[in-house]
Amino acid sequence: MRSIDSKPTFAGLEAASRTRLAKVLRATHGTVTPESAAAALADTRLAASKQLARWAEQGWLQRVRRGIYVPVPLESERADSAPEDAWLIANTAFAPCFIAGWSAVEQWSLTEQVFRSVCVATSRRPRHREQTIGGTVFALHTVPEVHFFGLKAVWRGPTRVQVSDPSRTVVDLLATPAWGGGIRTVVDVLQAYLKSEHRNLPLLLDYAGRLGNGAVFKRMGYLLQQHAPDAAEAIEACSGQLTAGYTKLDPALPSDRLVTAWGLWLPAGW
Repeated sequence: MRSIDSKPTFAGLEAASRTRLAKVLRATHGTVTPESAAAALADTRLAASKQLARWAEQGWLQRVRRGIYVPVPLESERADSAPEDAWLIANTAFAPCFIAGWSAVEQWSLTEQVFRSVCVATSRRPRHREQTIGGTVFALHTVPEVHFFGLKAVWRGPTRVQVSDPSRTVVDLLATPAWGGGIRTVVDVLQAYLKSEHRNLPLLLDYAGRLGNGAVFKRMGYLLQQHAPDAAEAIEACSGQLTAGYTKLDPALPSDRLVTAWGLWLPAGW
């Protein structure tokens, strides 16, 4: 019996078992579930689940969450090493979902910051908004499926994963600055976006309208006025979409100055 403190180790596979494992890995890309294994092996879900557990015990798969396994790279010295691509885990564990916020910012090279967690937008309502799977922290945000727009499919190995495109990413950060790590990071991302090949102000405005969040137009209009005064048409369009009431530029920060033209409270010392 293995002690409670021992780590998973690799064990040899018989030829038949090795053939079955290879068949499962060819049919599944990145993550393996009892359902996908059952389909690959033409077996029952229960039998497939038991087989996956055996392969995990032998060290050829790593169980990162109940019902979700990832293959262990052949070059790994330990069977409990961190999975190679956390996006593939998110794609299975939180589907339907897309990669968003600071993780999408990194994807589109709009920041030089390195974030330690993966930001995921999902239509699910998880009990815990922060979950650790396979050594990776996932920050989860619930969004309605009607807001699954402005997405790009990117290849992670042989698997396509949905991620918010550059314009949608900026709009999400303007809607919820916490998705970017706070308003000061959001400003940096917006400036990088405006200088990049991704700049598309008509699309930015279109996405803001589809999101239906009045705070986006307030923050966008004010920040464009401050950092891109040449974008006169976009600034005017934002001004025409202002809603009643006042909004904080960053809801997480204490605010002490009101910009009435945009209905925005600015953080102290801004």
